[in-house]
Amino acid sequence: MKVAVMGAGAVGCYYGGMLARAGHEVVLVGRPQHVEAFNGAGLRLEAQSFDETIPVRADTDAAIAAGADLVLFCVKSTDTETAGAQLSAHLRPDTLVLTLQNGTDNAERLRAVIPQPVAAAVVYVATEMAGPGHVKHHGRGELVIEPAAGSREAADALIAAGVPTEISDNVRGALWVKLILNCAYNALSAVTRLPYGKIVQNPGVAEVIRNLVAECRAVAAADGVTLPGDVDAAVRRIAETMPTQYSSTAQDLARGKTSEIDHLNGFIVRRGQALGVATPVNLTMHTLVKLVEAKQAA
Repeated sequence: MKVAVMGAGAVGCYYGGMLARAGHEVVLVGRPQHVEAFNGAGLRLEAQSFDETIPVRADTDAAIAAGADLVLFCVKSTDTETAGAQLSAHLRPDTLVLTLQNGTDNAERLRAVIPQPVAAAVVYVATEMAGPGHVKHHGRGELVIEPAAGSREAADALIAAGVPTEISDNVRGALWVKLILNCAYNALSAVTRLPYGKIVQNPGVAEVIRNLVAECRAVAAADGVTLPGDVDAAVRRIAETMPTQYSSTAQDLARGKTSEIDHLNGFIVRRGQALGVATPVNLTMHTLVKLVEAKQAA
């Protein structure tokens, strides 16, 4: 299988690296500093059980994705439409585009700009780019994929590559649970610049997280979303299974980049306003992150 990673950051490099390690042809579309490292020395995948450098091809131009059977679409939510339009012209009509992004509406937005089949995926992994061409895996790695043409083949390839993967008819609910996890931790990690394990050790944090989650649950209920599993247990498990992980929002702010907070707590605030559900704690966390971004941009 030829696999293209559109947006070769920490998430895309982890899953692309696992597939390349299993023998698939993997090409990466990413930023210049990473592309240079990928082409020069390969992709260094520092996982919990191994540390290997894997040969891959990379470019800053989406044209390298031509002929791909599967695309792992991993750009920031703010770039979904732009990246989709850049990518689409280079793909076959039957290429599956699997969105491994934060937020709940990226697949819908992507379908509006590309004709290829699109499947949403819920991602549970802790990773970071530790340097040019170097992805570090901190924990987990499961995927939940939406049914679509090509989903079964993609899932089988991922499972064979060591990635726990399932196909679910309730990916919308699973995406909302992931959104709730992000709303519980991302802004707190970004504002404090602490990893999840240290955040939860501080007084008052548990109550703040409970309030964030309660608001998200209320918005989900008003939006007709069925949340699978035990959400509260899933929230607790994040700090237990990813204690050293800094949120993607914290990583963005540390690098002086604009975060996806508008698609996380900001999304909850907007949906709450539209549905008549009050979300004061999510509004507070969204506002604090936006203030940090504004300060850094000044």
